[in-house]
Amino acid sequence: MNNKGKIATGGLVVAGLLAAASVQAQVQASGTAALTSDYVWRGSSQSDGDPAVQASARIALASGWYASVWGSNVSFRPDNGARSEFDLVAGWSGELASDWSLDANLTRYVYPGTGRSLDWTELSATASWKQRLWLQLAHSSDALAGGQRGTYAQLGARLPLGERLRLEAAVGHYWLDRVQGPDYLHGQLSAIATLGPGWELRATVHDTDSAARRLFPGNAGGRWEVALQRSF
Repeated sequence: MNNKGKIATGGLVVAGLLAAASVQAQVQASGTAALTSDYVWRGSSQSDGDPAVQASARIALASGWYASVWGSNVSFRPDNGARSEFDLVAGWSGELASDWSLDANLTRYVYPGTGRSLDWTELSATASWKQRLWLQLAHSSDALAGGQRGTYAQLGARLPLGERLRLEAAVGHYWLDRVQGPDYLHGQLSAIATLGPGWELRATVHDTDSAARRLFPGNAGGRWEVALQRSF
């Protein structure tokens, strides 16, 4: 190969490396790993009050588009055969205006080993103000894999108490088709401490109304959880 050929080949290699570096710079990967004393979702235990191991992975583009997967062990009462849950998410998050941000996504809840009978999909959007207040709205035509519509709303607030401690409070309401179950209300209050770079300890108290107790006997009502999470 003559010098011109070597120069051309070298130029292509450099251009390829620069292009790969540019793509890598536009893609951000992150994840979490957590151990919790109870997996509570919208006021109801998804692990029958037992501890759960959870993990997530996320890839995001500079444009705001992202995809993620989150997983946990589960156990329901009565037993429906589910032992794990994976949430497959695709969406967009970013700033809408000064102090305002939005996260809109489509989530597929998957329960392996159940013949897809428990899998269902939900569209959700969360608007946040200064990372202090948030409002989430979610809707599914197959809520909780029950074949009926369901709409969920949550209003939350975050209060920093110094650099390493904050409080978070939220109240949620789930509107369900009467064929599936009654509408219900739940609330939660959390204290979160930053233990070090990437480490958080969370203690949360949950409670629900009587409708949730009837809908999820033994897994709704007053309960607490403690979770240790590592972000990377």
